[in-house]
Amino acid sequence: MKGLERLGHWTAGVFLVALCSVAKAEDVPAKQLFGHATHAAALVPEPIGYYSKGCLAGAQALPADGPHWQAMRPSRKRNWGHPALISFLERFAPAGAQASGWPGLLIGDMAQPRGGPMLTGHASHQLGLDADIWFRPMPVERMTTSERDNLSSVSLVRADRLDIEHGTWTPAHAAVLQAAASDAAVQRIFVNPAIKKALCASEKGAAWLRKIRPEYGHDYHFHVRLHCPPGATLCQAQDPTPEGDGCDASLDWWFTQEALHPKPALPPAPLTLAKLPPACVAVLNAGMEKRRP
Repeated sequence: MKGLERLGHWTAGVFLVALCSVAKAEDVPAKQLFGHATHAAALVPEPIGYYSKGCLAGAQALPADGPHWQAMRPSRKRNWGHPALISFLERFAPAGAQASGWPGLLIGDMAQPRGGPMLTGHASHQLGLDADIWFRPMPVERMTTSERDNLSSVSLVRADRLDIEHGTWTPAHAAVLQAAASDAAVQRIFVNPAIKKALCASEKGAAWLRKIRPEYGHDYHFHVRLHCPPGATLCQAQDPTPEGDGCDASLDWWFTQEALHPKPALPPAPLTLAKLPPACVAVLNAGMEKRRP
């Protein structure tokens, strides 16, 4: 109940109005509801639920341009995050630029204005605590909206998925990953297994490697995930990363035939509003009561 108390201005009356207004939408895929939100819920900032099953109150938008970053894919409207994520990106962009020698960073998908499941792509990024950072350095010039929507990043992974692409991998990539993993707010960082393998070859034993986790995809970007912020009692924390640097047999599995060529599986059923934390109803409907006669 403490988490709900933090959202004290969500009165019982408003919450009941919200419940009534979306009762008929309980079985609609939640991505259809959250994916069309165009502005944040004007509520106390709060990540609600789990990274792949939740929503976000009080989101903030990352400015399109900062001293050491440019936000990409503006047409997707996924440049929103919890204030903790905005703060991280604002301090990490100059640190990452300094570590890598790049002019700055290209920031990809974060979260939708009210978090929640996305219309396409990610299963996570629902709490405003995840951000994709491209493996391509930021250009010195400021790009147009069209350029940001159409420019592609650079893959660091060989076509056979067994190793990095040595023509594109540079020490700067390792440096920017180390800088990100060294930030105390970061819970883990997802990269393609081949990238983790390359880091193990050059940085084995480094404490920060514990946060670098292999995962399918992530050839063109790395995915930063933050811890639940202090006091965010409605945020469900992820299990701690395993002990050690991760350069062991658990990494070897990613290069087996089972991992490289998984058997086709049916896609999971889409999340519905009824399957999300109850407080997400209020997040979805915040402000809507003002429009009723």
